[in-house]
Amino acid sequence: MIGNGAVPLLQLDQLTVEFPAGVGRKVHAVSGVSFTVKEGETLGLVGESGCGKSTTGKAIVQLVKATSGKVVFDGKDLTSLHGEELRKMRRQLQMIFQDPISSLNPRRRVRDIVAEPLRIWGVGDASAQEARVRELLEAVGLDYDSAGGRRPHEFSGGQCQRISIARALALDPKLIICDEPVSALDVSVQAQILNLLEDMKERYGVTLIFVAHNLAVVKNVSDRVAVMYLGKLVELAPADELYAHPLHHYTAALLASIPLPDPDIRPGAAPDAVAGEPPSPISPPSGCRFRTRCPRAEQRCADEEPLLRPLGDTDHFVACHFPLEGPNGQG
Repeated sequence: MIGNGAVPLLQLDQLTVEFPAGVGRKVHAVSGVSFTVKEGETLGLVGESGCGKSTTGKAIVQLVKATSGKVVFDGKDLTSLHGEELRKMRRQLQMIFQDPISSLNPRRRVRDIVAEPLRIWGVGDASAQEARVRELLEAVGLDYDSAGGRRPHEFSGGQCQRISIARALALDPKLIICDEPVSALDVSVQAQILNLLEDMKERYGVTLIFVAHNLAVVKNVSDRVAVMYLGKLVELAPADELYAHPLHHYTAALLASIPLPDPDIRPGAAPDAVAGEPPSPISPPSGCRFRTRCPRAEQRCADEEPLLRPLGDTDHFVACHFPLEGPNGQG
């Protein structure tokens, strides 16, 4: 199991998700992904659009069913649960979706949206539920008296995401999957939501999986970062280590693509950028799935799939036959 040695809250063991795509064809959305997340940690899950990161998040909470593999949460394999047993476990798992406005019921008032989980589970009486909703809305920076009676269309995207965060926290979950929670927001609002998520993590002791396609976004909120490419996990490391010393060529390309806020630097192709488009997930390449775009690819990359392994005695894992050199010359 890939992790950091602590007792994990969540364990993914060879998680695989495939979707039918016509007669004899299937989409390989997630292929044998394994990692662990310890309680109180924030794991960033990054990669290009279509790499399978959002599907991984949805498979954790069983919104999509795994084709094979295990999702062990708090000691129970969620893939083996059904009906009421799965429903009870889901109380401890919540999601914050990418589009904050469409994830909220436009016909309901904000106070009812945030209170709905409490009412469904019968948590407290009406006055206790109102007090809890007031606490949550004020915690995310919204005034209960002025915002509680309004509907989602009366708020900005950033405010709607704050409402979504309050709703996700209502039942005191142990784990929240943040599925690109800031990608639909203005840059100025993104920082506010990221800071809010950090504050909520500290205040409520929640564990986060932060899904994003932009490495720059997750840099300051993640304890560790996992990089996905075409359904596969290609690198996993502590955030500072991964940003300072990427070992996989794809990770290096993602980091090189981050724009620099310097007016003296002309925008253009990064020297480490990769060419071409990702292959189809219906027919992924043999061996290493990144080999068709990798500048270091050799015949071994086509013949043999690289396994995710630690480099030396570290928490830095990489799936590459010819990794980049680390700070100690490893690679």
